[in-house]
Amino acid sequence: MMPLADVRVIAVEQYGAGPWGSLQLADLGAEVIKIEDPGSRGDIGRYVPPFQEGEDSLFFETFNRNKKSICLDLKLPAGRAVFEDLVSASDAVYCNLRGDQPKKLRLTYDDLRHCNEQVVCCSLSGFGKTGPRASAPCYDYMMQGLAGWMSLTGEPGGPPVKTGPSLVDLSGGYVAAIALLAGLWRARRDGVGCDCDVSLFETALAELSYVATWVATENYRPERTPSSAHPSIVPFQNFETADGFIVIACAKQKFWLRLCAALDRPELASDPRFLGFPGRHRNREDLLAILNPLFGLDSTKAWLERLGEAGVPAAPVNDVPGALHDSQVRARGAVVSLDHPRFGAVRQVASPLRLSGEQRAAARAPFLGEHTTEVLMEVCGYDTEALQEAIASGALGEAPPGDE
Repeated sequence: MMPLADVRVIAVEQYGAGPWGSLQLADLGAEVIKIEDPGSRGDIGRYVPPFQEGEDSLFFETFNRNKKSICLDLKLPAGRAVFEDLVSASDAVYCNLRGDQPKKLRLTYDDLRHCNEQVVCCSLSGFGKTGPRASAPCYDYMMQGLAGWMSLTGEPGGPPVKTGPSLVDLSGGYVAAIALLAGLWRARRDGVGCDCDVSLFETALAELSYVATWVATENYRPERTPSSAHPSIVPFQNFETADGFIVIACAKQKFWLRLCAALDRPELASDPRFLGFPGRHRNREDLLAILNPLFGLDSTKAWLERLGEAGVPAAPVNDVPGALHDSQVRARGAVVSLDHPRFGAVRQVASPLRLSGEQRAAARAPFLGEHTTEVLMEVCGYDTEALQEAIASGALGEAPPGDE
């Protein structure tokens, strides 16, 4: 049995951060029922270009595999009644709306405990439910600027730069999933549910990690470093080869000594300027003036072979196609192919969550409202008459499509 096979989550979510969090739960076997507003044509992620057709996109596919979709208008009394029937039969309600919206839409534990005393209500928002920014809209790029990430990224003297992937959104999803699982564990242990209040801003701040500790404790002033270098460990950065770039990470003294041997420069190991971490940090410019020209004398492949034989941590700086074709990807089956009636074979990165035992076979993302009838009849116990009443009330929008 999958680890979360006995967990049902109602997800009021859209776009990236929220769906990424519930995707982790779905990949671990949870039944994730995605509620989409029929009036807005569902999750906006369905319409993100490029590679978008009709009510689906490869963006949406990436964030919503292994989920079910129902159409439900939560603002109508009839829609609210259906929603509460779902909550009564579920373990958690998960949303990624602005911080002021869970209260307005009555998605908090106090609003729903009458349906289910053990329900966990997890909110992932830009700034959390309190504070002066609680009602402000938020996106990953904004958080990278606000939390100081952009000031740390890029070359010295250059403009602020964001990370390549939307790491605040993705990290926020992971944090929300962890919070929700912690809430579920406590609810099953103690018999009482709770609220989880997770924010992208605080996630981004937390991921400043030791740099934030240095700043908060010692008034440290972070500065950008050339070649994506570590702020204090040298050498730990990109180096340009004759035909590309490699990353070398001498995070331990033994790796530095091995690097000196691999470079055929044993005298560097005994040079008083470079004997330990503090010395190499203090004399960074002198050391790099020696190292940089050496790496330009041979190819990336040749250097990786030499450094690998010497036991020096190193890797190529790939482009994305290069990363997806790495031998480790093939060996681990880290890219999976899903059949899709519109896009054909959709290839995407598999879940990194690998537990021994049964693994969930990846299934395509749901069509808009695809599982409305199935969920209401199987989860809520509606018969044909109750289903027709829900349809007639307008709670489900137009008549839901039949299950595939």
